[in-house]
Amino acid sequence: MAENRKAKGGARSSARLAALQALYQIEASGSPARIVAKEFVDHRIDEVIDDTPLEKADVKFFTDLVIGVHERLDEIDEQIKSNLSDDWSMERIESVARAALRAGVYEIIARVDVPTKVIINEYIDATKAFFDDGTPAFVNGVLDKVARDNRG
Repeated sequence: MAENRKAKGGARSSARLAALQALYQIEASGSPARIVAKEFVDHRIDEVIDDTPLEKADVKFFTDLVIGVHERLDEIDEQIKSNLSDDWSMERIESVARAALRAGVYEIIARVDVPTKVIINEYIDATKAFFDDGTPAFVNGVLDKVARDNRG
């Protein structure tokens, strides 16, 4: 993973980066989404996350991302699966990249107040905070396809 995990933007960028970490924790531990979201809000979101100080995060936006992904997970995963090439599966996608895809797809389908270009760029940047390989381009490609399917 890349060393630099600081969100590039403001409060929503920090919320997205924290959401990726919360979604990763939910998947890795099997903990309920509401409990993990509350733990992040109460103890972690405005502090140092993984030794990196974050800009003050938009707590409401963070909570919407984490709970929204959880509540619509089957729909989100189907959107991702239908936009993967034949040689890819959900299981093959690294868990943090999977979290980025899930959060990005959630925003595309549920947050019409956020422009498509902003969503895709934000998740490319968030993914770059964890990967210095081709993963950000992969995330870009999948989110772009999902956006075209859902937003035209």
